[in-house]
Amino acid sequence: MEAEESGGDTEKTRIATHWYWAIASVTQFGWAVSSYRKGYNGDHRLMPVKAFGVASLFLGASATASIAFLKASGIHKVEDLMDVGSSIRSGLGIRPRAGDK
Repeated sequence: MEAEESGGDTEKTRIATHWYWAIASVTQFGWAVSSYRKGYNGDHRLMPVKAFGVASLFLGASATASIAFLKASGIHKVEDLMDVGSSIRSGLGIRPRAGDK
């Protein structure tokens, strides 16, 4: 009966992918910090390209850190995130939204 309720995936091994996202985030952040501290050496016309690259690394590091946090928290689908939001609203005593009924 459990196999039917869970979709038949009782023997499936789930890999904790949040570690991969966390490692990617730390790597991007470290690369961004080292590039920022190194400064710019070279042709002054290419300086905006390096600035854009460093900013992209910082933005990518924050995005991968966010994904790692969500995956480590057990939030894998949008529905999971909506459930968390509704439980927070009910815990604070706020009325449920019209679409939550």
